[in-house]
Amino acid sequence: MDTTQQDGRPGTAERRRRELLEAADRVVLREGPKASMNAIAAEAGITKPILYRHFGDKAGLYQALAVRHTDALLDSLRAALDAPAERRSRVEATLDTYLVAIEARPQVYRFLMHPAEDSSASGRDFDTGQHSVPLLRRLGEELAKVIEERVDLGPEGAELARVWGHGIVGMMHAAGDWWLGERPLDRARLVSALTDLLWGRLATAGDRAGGPGF
Repeated sequence: MDTTQQDGRPGTAERRRRELLEAADRVVLREGPKASMNAIAAEAGITKPILYRHFGDKAGLYQALAVRHTDALLDSLRAALDAPAERRSRVEATLDTYLVAIEARPQVYRFLMHPAEDSSASGRDFDTGQHSVPLLRRLGEELAKVIEERVDLGPEGAELARVWGHGIVGMMHAAGDWWLGERPLDRARLVSALTDLLWGRLATAGDRAGGPGF
């Protein structure tokens, strides 16, 4: 398959795959969890079998979209964590980055995290609910790596970093989901309250020697 040209530029197949993902994004932005494979194929100007040919099956397209958006979110989170600022400010900026992302594209968030309420009525022909757990686990593992690299947690640091990584992602997912649905307070107040919750042992832990700091 032609994926990358010799000069490093994307090949025909890779460009086409990116175009199809962009078409899928447009449909998801309009329809959220009700986005269907038929609608995505129509948006791309192709038939559904051709869409399957590029992504293998229904779950393959969802996974490609999830990786696309998760990669972008992780890049933003790492940038917030590595910004030159006091530690609490960086924690607040990181939590805010996550909330900004789901607030800016709520339909994408709902597509990735929630199946349609009525799949048959909406024309939806694949269920995202079963895939959201691996997505959250990936975010948890990536955050754990960042914590382990930046914070000295002692001899059991690797294990504790994974606990914290998955715990923080779980907290942000639950709190963000609730906040996005109800908007009971403004984003700044939510960020401050969640940072207060985290600001126990993290505030007193030392930076890892030779690492980038946190």
